[in-house]
Amino acid sequence: MSTTRSNRGPAAAAQNRAALIRAAAEVFSEQGVDAPLSAIAKRAGVGQASLYRHFRSRGELAFAAFESNLDDLQEIVDRGGSLSDVLTVVAEQLAEISVLIELTASLADDPHLAEFEGRMRGILDAVIDEGRASGTVPADYSTGDIILSIGMLSAAARAGGRDHRRAAIARALELLRIRL
Repeated sequence: MSTTRSNRGPAAAAQNRAALIRAAAEVFSEQGVDAPLSAIAKRAGVGQASLYRHFRSRGELAFAAFESNLDDLQEIVDRGGSLSDVLTVVAEQLAEISVLIELTASLADDPHLAEFEGRMRGILDAVIDEGRASGTVPADYSTGDIILSIGMLSAAARAGGRDHRRAAIARALELLRIRL
């Protein structure tokens, strides 16, 4: 009896892609954005050729791996959450997955970053508009201001180990909320 896996070909494409995205999020979180792509393919249980069929670049894979973070934020907006709710989740994401900061810095010229940032801006535009309409967001707040605030949270997230990052981010959030 053979113990080798059979090649299921195109029938496994969607499953392979999902496994690669999960593995990339884990491996990038553990080893950073420069983690070997071979480690991601191995963790996903696929060959490197499969990885390259699904993702043409490290940036495409990395941003796909963290797309679920944007999905979480969109879900908050869709259920009527506030700007404060969105910033709280962003802060939690930064504390847990500090590689997101590294990702945007090291892949600054990657075209997938523009797509990622565009989606983030859309999410923020929606929550700011809703907040202005309900009176919970000051009229002079812009999406650029919130992006700047997230940058400040990112700076706090770079500090020290996980516990120190969490404390720094919590304090930065307190300071941001003084005006909200």
